[in-house]
Amino acid sequence: MLAEARRQLIKELVFEKKGVKVTELAEKFSVTDETIRRDLNILEKEGVLLRGYGGAFIQTGVENIIDSDIRKTVYKESKDKIALLCSNLIQNGDVIFLDTSTTAYYVAEKIVNKRLTVLTNSLRIINLYSIYSNIRVVGIGGHFNKSEMGFFGLNAIKSLNEYFVDKAFISCRSLSLENGLTESSEEFAELKTKVINRSKESYIIADFSKFENTSFLKVAELDSITGIITDKKLSERWHDELKSKNIRIYDN
Repeated sequence: MLAEARRQLIKELVFEKKGVKVTELAEKFSVTDETIRRDLNILEKEGVLLRGYGGAFIQTGVENIIDSDIRKTVYKESKDKIALLCSNLIQNGDVIFLDTSTTAYYVAEKIVNKRLTVLTNSLRIINLYSIYSNIRVVGIGGHFNKSEMGFFGLNAIKSLNEYFVDKAFISCRSLSLENGLTESSEEFAELKTKVINRSKESYIIADFSKFENTSFLKVAELDSITGIITDKKLSERWHDELKSKNIRIYDN
């Protein structure tokens, strides 16, 4: 198969599945991983997709679920900036919730020296804190989602009914002024809605790529949250609307 034809098929696959892995593509087309990486680099330069660790993805589509391994190395500077802003809001003695998002993991890394109780459904965060005696970790139950490396479902929701937290830091797939906070999956949306309801303060942690988009399922209206923490200055329209709803803005 000619390289151009292979790249066209890769393009069609990534638009269908929203995310693809190098190893799977190499096997499908009977070529080396390096060949696929070159194809993905070319498609990224053409603006077709975004490269991540071990694969590539696109941001569009209301039902867009991308493996966390692919997402975790994308927008690293943005996530690091958001994590720093979050760490400034977290005080010793706080009880906080962190979700399975890659941005929440960056937050978790920033606060390893604080004395906290952390409630989470993220296996990665549980593993990170396993060596820190200053952080009490409470993991919620549920079925294990391998692509998200976390726990979801009915038992996770039941577990959340037992807890309240001072501050929750959660991501979402998309957010817009018209449609509020939205997610790609029912189990993601349901858990995040529950977390917001069990938190004294709830903060949405979202890089610039999440704004002005809408995904498949409603999580909550904007006025149900305490604040939005992002990496780039929001537009005047966003500032005016959020301030009218008494939603705190952390974007600088």
